[in-house]
Formats: sequence, structure tokens, C-alpha cells
Amino acid sequence: MDAHRLLVFRQIARSGSIAGAARVMGWTQPAVSQHLRHLERQAGLPLVLRRPRGVRLTEAGRALLVHADALATRLRAAADEMNALARLEGGTVRLAAFPSAGATVVPAAMSLLATRHPALDVRLLQAEPPEALELVTAGEADLAVTFAHDGQPFTVPSGLVGVPVGQDPVRLVLPNGHARAGAATVDLRDLASDRWIAGCERCTAHLERLCLAAGFTPDIRHGSDDYVVAQSLIARGLGIGMLPRLALEAFHNPGVTVREVPGLRPRTLHLVHHREAGRIPAVRAAVRAVRDAIAP
Repeated sequence: MDAHRLLVFRQIARSGSIAGAARVMGWTQPAVSQHLRHLERQAGLPLVLRRPRGVRLTEAGRALLVHADALATRLRAAADEMNALARLEGGTVRLAAFPSAGATVVPAAMSLLATRHPALDVRLLQAEPPEALELVTAGEADLAVTFAHDGQPFTVPSGLVGVPVGQDPVRLVLPNGHARAGAATVDLRDLASDRWIAGCERCTAHLERLCLAAGFTPDIRHGSDDYVVAQSLIARGLGIGMLPRLALEAFHNPGVTVREVPGLRPRTLHLVHHREAGRIPAVRAAVRAVRDAIAP
């Protein structure tokens, strides 16, 4: 049964005549009558009794009017909800982010959103970049904060878009008693004999490329993508490592010293979402908030 014709029938019933419905809707009487005839044909029953001064509903017409009223109510509710979402007076954004961004950038962005759009519900999902992209692809997250190290290609699955939103410098992390801890900067070539603590798979590959470019293969003794664990190992003198600034802002073990390495380029932060999601007000607001949180 055609929903549009149901609404035309409802207007006839509420106006008490075809002419009255035509006036309210801005249609011609023949157009309204035609819709009514088609609806009666679909129903298989007469819905109104035509009179010189209007119409009277049949039993079938009175029964169908209940459903037409319900349909109109649901459509009004849908329109109200869409308007509320457009004005950011409701809605949910699911944001996937890697751990150090989840401890720094994302809380700042969520705080901005809470101030700007108090009714917007933001949910954090912690995930490393490959898993975050899978969540967005599967529709289980609306937006992902990811990163790519210098020299690593940044590609997103078909249908997604990714835009760079900032840089995250990478630093050398040494135990306080390390021979190079007092230097302002440290050359990687001076660390060829050190033991290393590596991070996630992508971070480990980046570390290996950097060390190979400096002329040696790093002696990796431990691996942890938890920046708290990595710094604890370094503080105990069990190795040295590299960590991004966001991880060091989230947690800084007093037993480690942070130094710059000349020529070490930062990793790039990206925001990723479905191409169509860029038109959703809640997603656009979240993108702005993340950008603003990263900007300082």
C-alpha cells in the first residue's frame, strides 16, 4: 500500500472533503481524487462515501485512518529526530584511536565536544591503526585516529578517506644513567652497541629501518606496544627505545631521559572515515574537535 497515498487519504479524512484536502495540499481536486481511487483499488474496498458536501468514511476507511495517523506520527517523529541530529542535539559518534592518542588527543577532543555539543554522545574504542581501519570499514566506528611513520605508505580501504591532521615527533628514550643521557642530541650511530626495546609491529619496522640507515642492525631484546611498560624497562636499564611525543605526554617515567635525534622525522596523524560520513553533522563536529585538540 502506497504510503504517500495513505497520507493523501488522511488529509481527505481530516478535511472532510476532497476539495478541502486539495486546498490544504495545494493540489487540484482531480489529482486528489485520482490518488484516492488508486488507494481504494489497492485496498480492495471503498474508503469513503462521496456526498454533495463532502465525504464520510466507510468502516474500512475508519480502520485505515488509524494506520494513516500512525504513519503521519512516525514521519513527524523521524523529521524531528533528523532535525535534532542536524542541530547536534543528539546522536552518537564512535571514535577509534591508538592508545597514546586515546590518552591525550581524544580526551581533549571529547571535552571540546562536551562543551560545544552537550547532547552528543561520544564513545571511545581503543585500537591500533590497522584494527581501527577495520572498525571503520565494518561500520563499527565512525571515525579513526591513526598514524603513519615517515617512509611508511599511508593507504586506506576503498570507500574511506583519510586526511593528515598533525605530526607527532619521535624521541629517543634512555635510562637516566645512560652514557648519552647528558647530551642535547644523540646520533643513532653512537647507539649501535645498545640493547633496544621495540614497540608495535609497524613501530619495530620503523626502528629497524632507521638503524639500518645508520649502519647497524638493532639488538632488540624486548617488545611492548604499551608505552608504560616500555618506559619501565628502559628506566631499569634493560634497553633503550624510541617513543612518540604523545606517548611521553600520556606518561613520563621519572627514570628515563628523552633526547632528540637529528634528522628523525615525526610520524603523521590521520583522521579516517567513510566518504559519505563526512556529511553527517556529528562526524564533522568530531573531526573539528580532534583537529582543534591536536593543533596546540
